[in-house]
Amino acid sequence: MNAAHWHLVLNHLPVVGSLFALLLLGWALLRRSDELRRTALGAVVLVMLACFPAYFTGEAAAEVAEKFPGVNKQLIEPHEEAAAKAFTVLFIAGLVSLAALIWKRRAPLPNWICLVVLALMLATCGLMAWSANLGGKIRHPEIMGSRAD
Repeated sequence: MNAAHWHLVLNHLPVVGSLFALLLLGWALLRRSDELRRTALGAVVLVMLACFPAYFTGEAAAEVAEKFPGVNKQLIEPHEEAAAKAFTVLFIAGLVSLAALIWKRRAPLPNWICLVVLALMLATCGLMAWSANLGGKIRHPEIMGSRAD
């Protein structure tokens, strides 16, 4: 497996994981369950950790992909920039989640902490979707919106 293959395998974890953690945290807030809140914040931390290998295989994947015909090289840089933004927001959400879990180890988690993480995860999901869409367009003309006649 080359770097591009690893990147393609790993990049789904933070995209799907972010959505899962967001939905789990939303459910936990609706249920008013401290146990579910802790589980959701733990999921955010795990997704943040899963983002590292996906993000850091990107540069090597770009070097491999640039050599293939049909690759839209103009979209590589915007994809990298979108991924960096998504990674940054997810990293902050993960740090806030980890800090909250440590800080309130034996006490109920305050609503405001979970709402902050929820807002960060909403932003993360949007940025992940944007980055994934740009990444897909690098090699998949069928999602570009134009027809091949």
